[in-house]
Amino acid sequence: MPARAEARDLGAFDLTVIGGGAAGLWSALVAAEEGGRVCLVSRKPLAESSSFHAQGGLAAALDPSDSPAQHFEDTMAAGRNLCRASAVEILTAEGPGIVDDLIRRGMNFDREPDGSLSLALEGGHGHRRIIHAGGSQTGREITSALAQMVADMDRIEVLEETSAVALVGDGERCHGVVTESGVIFSPATLMASGGAAALWRRTSNPWGAIGAGPVLASLAGAELADLEFCQFHPTCLSAPGTAFDGALITEAIRGEGATLLDSDGNRFTDELAPRDDVTAAIIAQSQKQDGQPVRIDLTSIDPARFPSVFQLLESAGFDGTSEPVPISPGAHYMMGGISVDLDGRTSVAGLYAAGECACTGLHGANRLASNSLTECFVFGRRAAIAGLQEEASAAPALPDWEFDPPQPPTREAVWEFAGPLRNAADLARLAGDPYPLARAIGATALNRRESRGGHRRTDFQDTDPDLDFTHLIYLPDGEIELRRWD
Repeated sequence: MPARAEARDLGAFDLTVIGGGAAGLWSALVAAEEGGRVCLVSRKPLAESSSFHAQGGLAAALDPSDSPAQHFEDTMAAGRNLCRASAVEILTAEGPGIVDDLIRRGMNFDREPDGSLSLALEGGHGHRRIIHAGGSQTGREITSALAQMVADMDRIEVLEETSAVALVGDGERCHGVVTESGVIFSPATLMASGGAAALWRRTSNPWGAIGAGPVLASLAGAELADLEFCQFHPTCLSAPGTAFDGALITEAIRGEGATLLDSDGNRFTDELAPRDDVTAAIIAQSQKQDGQPVRIDLTSIDPARFPSVFQLLESAGFDGTSEPVPISPGAHYMMGGISVDLDGRTSVAGLYAAGECACTGLHGANRLASNSLTECFVFGRRAAIAGLQEEASAAPALPDWEFDPPQPPTREAVWEFAGPLRNAADLARLAGDPYPLARAIGATALNRRESRGGHRRTDFQDTDPDLDFTHLIYLPDGEIELRRWD
């Protein structure tokens, strides 16, 4: 795209937030409440973000028998010796306060008959510590409530159905964002654009989750991290050739007693092990069954507890109340993204990131279930407050590049060459892909010569202890640097 000297000036703000999911809505709200003037840019209407479709809940140590210290230990264990301990400590310590804040704002979470919060159990957690809203409709409840709060805040201007196509910067500092509608200038820009799991053909994510944020940030000079780690959710519906293939069956349903069965109807794994272990067990069992999918038995589950799951299955032609349902892993969550510190700062001054597009190191090699929504609130708040401290400076010329989304062959290639099982020859084939993030994923996965968490190499099946707590940083020029984070 030519330099945009002719682009319409949409005004100046204290903070521009890109993304209308939980992290973006919350960050914008916090910044406005702190006195900032905020512009929120959302590619979709606020009711259609990835967060809106989230079935999981928020993880926080709320039960008297639980503690942030135990939540910390569970998160570190799930992350397979790659979690950034300081990020985990912040999330687990601040999580309960975030829940209290949301409740004070009127958020309605599910409760027991005695009025106490209903706490669910999910894989990798040693205690019931997952709060939900509407059973498996937590994303819908939270984002709807946040969207209304944002709409009621006169210090926030919302640009819906508007895409960010470039960042305004000189490689060292970000001065704002170029959108389809014009240019927004601000001393701080906060990327909250969501994840990249829809880069894989078989995914639980909406098709817009293509990693636009990391691509925009990298083209503007920012470092990326941990791109080799995508979490493949174990229980996605297996319905090849239909629109329902890859649809998520929430982990909380296994926490309430759903079981995984082989072709003979026998259980074959611990349903509540961390997701990377369950995914590996499902793949191994499917291979034993000549590629036939394993099944999840929901017949003991009250459909009223998870109405959206059973409605989904019915729409897809399955009766989860009477027979086991075929499932197979699908790309679900990116642990990697834009490399940030504990306040959301990237390697480019004035550019911040929060939510799934960011990488604090919190999730390590394998995200602990339901930590991600908590992350949106804990680190979204920190990034918003830090961003308001930035001071305006003269902006450079507008960029001469713009974001170019991936085409269907890229999704096929990423699934085939960087799916749940990987090897060097396949990963190398991503080097020529036209989409920058596909190339970056291939390069980092190729350079991590071990198996760890969501990254499974058939040619390097063991975990290398020398790479414990070592992150692969993808630099703007395509080079890769190994780095340990405090």
